[in-house]
Amino acid sequence: MISEMQIHTIARQMIEKHGFEAIAQAAKNAVACEGRGDTEEAREWRHIEDAMKIMRGPHHS
Repeated sequence: MISEMQIHTIARQMIEKHGFEAIAQAAKNAVACEGRGDTEEAREWRHIEDAMKIMRGPHHS
């Protein structure tokens, strides 16, 4: 299991490298893990996705 600090570090690094498209990539990774039956890794990707959404701030339409 990844620590909360590691989650936020990974999220920040992904955003720095890929911009906010990284949120979609984290979601895709979670779906792929779920498809393989790896629920723990999927849960970690969802946590990373949520952290990136928080970093992005409120969504404006």
